[in-house]
Amino acid sequence: MNNTLRLKGKFQTRRARRPGAPTLPAHAKVTTDDVDAKIGQLNAVRDFWTRNKTDVAPLVEVHYRTVVAKSNRIRQLLSGPGKRSNDTIVGARFETVDDIDCHVITHYVTMRIIDSTIADLTACRTILEHHGGGIDADGLAALTKAGLDRIDSNAGMSKTAFAQTVRDVYYVRRFDVKQHADGQMDRSLVTIYNTGRDVPQTVELLNSLGVDVISANLLDPTTISMTPDQYDALIGTAPYLVAMSLRDTSQLEFEPASTRDKYSPSIPEPGNEPVVGVIDTRFDTNAYFSDWVEYHDEIDPEMGEDPGDYAHGTAVTSLIVDGPTLNPRLDDGCGRFRVRHFAVAKEGKNSSFAILRAIRRIVATNRDITVWNLSLGSASEAPKNSISPEAAILDKLQNEYGVIFIVAGTNKLPADDRDKPKRIGAPADAINALVVNATSILKEPASYTREGPVLQFFRKPDLSCFGGDDIERMAVCMPGGVALTAGTSFAAPWITRKMAYLTHVMNLSRETAKALLIDSASGWGTFPSHGIKLGYGIVPTRIQDILTTPPNEIRFMLEGTVNAFETYNWRIPVPIVKGKYPYMARATLCYFPKCDRNQGVDYTDTELDLHFGRMKADGIDSLDNNVQDDPTARTYEGDARRLYRKWDNVKHVSDIEKTRFVPRTTRGIPYWGFKIRKTERFDPPSDENGGMGPNAGDGMRFGIVVTLRGMDRRNHYDEFKQNCQLQEEPWIVEEIDMQTNIELYHEADVNIEFDNDDSE
Repeated sequence: MNNTLRLKGKFQTRRARRPGAPTLPAHAKVTTDDVDAKIGQLNAVRDFWTRNKTDVAPLVEVHYRTVVAKSNRIRQLLSGPGKRSNDTIVGARFETVDDIDCHVITHYVTMRIIDSTIADLTACRTILEHHGGGIDADGLAALTKAGLDRIDSNAGMSKTAFAQTVRDVYYVRRFDVKQHADGQMDRSLVTIYNTGRDVPQTVELLNSLGVDVISANLLDPTTISMTPDQYDALIGTAPYLVAMSLRDTSQLEFEPASTRDKYSPSIPEPGNEPVVGVIDTRFDTNAYFSDWVEYHDEIDPEMGEDPGDYAHGTAVTSLIVDGPTLNPRLDDGCGRFRVRHFAVAKEGKNSSFAILRAIRRIVATNRDITVWNLSLGSASEAPKNSISPEAAILDKLQNEYGVIFIVAGTNKLPADDRDKPKRIGAPADAINALVVNATSILKEPASYTREGPVLQFFRKPDLSCFGGDDIERMAVCMPGGVALTAGTSFAAPWITRKMAYLTHVMNLSRETAKALLIDSASGWGTFPSHGIKLGYGIVPTRIQDILTTPPNEIRFMLEGTVNAFETYNWRIPVPIVKGKYPYMARATLCYFPKCDRNQGVDYTDTELDLHFGRMKADGIDSLDNNVQDDPTARTYEGDARRLYRKWDNVKHVSDIEKTRFVPRTTRGIPYWGFKIRKTERFDPPSDENGGMGPNAGDGMRFGIVVTLRGMDRRNHYDEFKQNCQLQEEPWIVEEIDMQTNIELYHEADVNIEFDNDDSE
């Protein structure tokens, strides 16, 4: 078996080119009628907000004709002095028009900006009248190349402003104001658009709208726990303020356990094993492994306690501490782990609002824990056009504190149709988290498995492993002894164990560890892009099968930080055989971007676009034929998201195994290479790592895992290592040897006693 390699070397960087003049797509045309329609719509918006006597500044919906790239969002319209239109975005969602997905982006502006936009449109119309009543792509290109600063002196508009206004008008279908919000039963978690207010100011605003709330009802300035009467009052007076609403109860459904066996295994005393955080229901301190658990009950004492409160949390923690003893056939080779267990929920219904506050407090005050298991979830489906508050909290904590959550993919309810798809529930829609679904012993999706995608795009779950089913169930420890059960709650702990092992014992970054798990699970087959249940695949049971490869495979890792538009290295010396590369290849990139729930479907703030493959004269021949950097190719935003996972924080490109394999030619340059192109959702770039995490102020950290399979069945491992070390700028090659790292981990925790003898 070949050990995984870590390559350390110098990465090159390049700044972004300055954008050219605004253009229209080929065959596109903008006429005075198009501009008149936009003027009429904005006048209607202006009239609405003039009549609206509240302290809320205008909220304007921009309905686009398609899913738009950042570069095709409006720039001139809804901008103002010292304010770009991108700065005023507070929400984004999709709507379907004639079977086409289209962006709807909400801006929070001033009346002055609306007036300025109407003036710009009026000036644009005047210029178009003087140019025959319209302008097409060729006409706009010719005009922008002309040497004039102003196109029409009477219009009072610069050439650049005119060109951008024309482009904005083309991409915008209409302007509008939100007039309706969905009704909601029971207590709701309501998210309102960000109007720049803090908590006390938001309370004051809501009270002025007839919604009687207090600061204790607010999780943050935009997330409020409301009763049905409060919510009805809000949508009755200000539906335009509501971004989304969800029920404020997470129905935690636990699969029933079989009769419990009072047998309890034996376990040694804990040593210096890694500590994993668990956030769940209560823990039974009489469990046989209780010495391995530091228990904290964070549940309000007024809620009381019931015997059932201890079952789920104890079962989850038993797998993390001692899963292989309970399930010898599932022995992963990771050993045992200590657990710091926090009880935040009771069996049955719980308040998401209370759980969110507890999770935020727990992670902030336990900074020494980097891997967290969360096997709680909602029976309701995650929303289509926004991230749940639970997931948003997890994503924020992961970005700020440098931690990773392993989250159960949630189960169908007993009353649900097992043959009917059901979307995963909160918080399994967390983008930065590693979301785990369950399989049966036959390596098929478990009967209770739910599925993604999230926000109609992000691939969730990420991974799957055995969680038990009707054929064979999972052995866990519950109050009273060992029991057999099943659920995604009991699949997630096995991935938590592997993540803790990779980060603590093997000393990998969370980015690389996540990429390694995904790469090892993906294999060489195909998987569907929608309606997924298994994510990228089923993770191998043994940790050895993740850290090593068969003799005909080479697996290596690259880690770094992106600080510029492009980060690249074009000198990866993959061995050549008879002038060709006899390899299939795959690569996985992972990173943890800052996320903004207020942006709706445009949730992640940073995009890292991966190009990996053979080098050629004009760049990289990407495995996935990625042409997003090709100036001669036009990639529409919808296609870029579908084909190249644009804005997804996991990029996975792979060859697919076929019955006949043809070795690749060298393309004239005897190297492979990678390139990462960074795009920010906002300009100037937001501090994507702002906060207290390990990435603060250092750019966006990434991890790449590459696997090469030699189809000639030869072992090129040593040759690859030697090639890396003989480069003009050599790579530092480190073998990830399990035994060596285990010894280093134990040695690092040895107590050193100094001799205080002062005698000479």
